[in-house]
Amino acid sequence: MKKILLISDTHSFFDDRLLKHIENADEIWHAGDIGSIEVLEKIESLKAIRAVFGNIDDHKIRVTLPKNNIFILEGVKVFMTHIGGKVGRYNHEALRDAQLEYPQLFICGHSHILQIMFDKKNNWLYLNPGAMGKYGIQTVQTTLSFELNEGKIENMNLIEFVK
Repeated sequence: MKKILLISDTHSFFDDRLLKHIENADEIWHAGDIGSIEVLEKIESLKAIRAVFGNIDDHKIRVTLPKNNIFILEGVKVFMTHIGGKVGRYNHEALRDAQLEYPQLFICGHSHILQIMFDKKNNWLYLNPGAMGKYGIQTVQTTLSFELNEGKIENMNLIEFVK
């Protein structure tokens, strides 16, 4: 079993309120728009990280991270990208790339809008954790925690912080 903390759209801001949640996680996943190499390095110093670059990320981050991160952990195949769209209105490139992989989890960020939905057409769980940065119109910072266990996605929790 692996405990995951999924964040996105930090926009150069690391919120110390995440520390207790990071302590409880085995891995941190970041769905892009990290914003600065310092935030990436801070997270890397705390836990193992899997991440993708986002549209605001500079060359330092883009040479370090992939556009799409595709991996299998605890028997769950994951497709992570930054600009993925939403169920029924996916970004065409992200949808094409994901459909070639047959993931169980489709993860993206970008919209700053938390969304969890099972996509019956593509047979995957769509996750967008919202945004953990202070930039944007959202009034609440959001992130998700969950567990991967022998091919199952379990114990999903929403974590919210008032900006």
